[in-house]
Amino acid sequence: MTTSRREFLVAAASAAGAAAAHEVAHAEEQKHDHDNQAVPSDLALRVKSLESLLVEKGLVDQAALDALIDTYEHKIGPRNGARVVAKAWVDPDYKQRLLTNADLAIAELGYGGQQGERMLVVENTPRVHNLVVCTLCSCYPWPVLGLPPVWYKSAPYRSRAVIDPRGVLREFGTELAEDVEARVWDSTAELRYLVLPERPPGTEGLSEEALAALVTRDAMVGVAKVAPPKTASSQ
Repeated sequence: MTTSRREFLVAAASAAGAAAAHEVAHAEEQKHDHDNQAVPSDLALRVKSLESLLVEKGLVDQAALDALIDTYEHKIGPRNGARVVAKAWVDPDYKQRLLTNADLAIAELGYGGQQGERMLVVENTPRVHNLVVCTLCSCYPWPVLGLPPVWYKSAPYRSRAVIDPRGVLREFGTELAEDVEARVWDSTAELRYLVLPERPPGTEGLSEEALAALVTRDAMVGVAKVAPPKTASSQ
């Protein structure tokens, strides 16, 4: 079963939908069976019906809902992961804890919960580049990355990331040298992955907050690298 963006946020859009939202969340946890059927599941249909009803009753504004979804998909979630990455860059002890027990280390910063109960952080190095995919559906570490982008859930990405990771990376503008190994990690409902990107050059004097601002969602999935700040790259 593929979890849609709206399943995550429609439930919180109105108090009037709270009871139904609880049922949706509970069903999602119990029925996450990686079924990629073309016909929407009963759960997906119920969520869509709830959304339509809330909009029809004037309890939810469609534009506001879209804006809220966009915020969680591109801003709030990835910012959490960016803070984790930045702290690992500046604090060697934290980095070691993160690579040893990601759940506890991430919880130190206050992040965790549904869709992130068990995570593993994999580190990029000059010789290894990691790429995350969910070949069966769209398992994704929501607490640190927010909602999965559309391309992550698409069938072409899910299949080609395993078969031709270098080709997929190239399409995202990431070219790997021949001596760099591309490792693909398949997320599941039981274990989700987060990439710890390499710290870019020219950032030695940046604060932890400034470093976090450089980290993108795509870099933490592995389809991109973290670019150095413009001021550093232009020097």
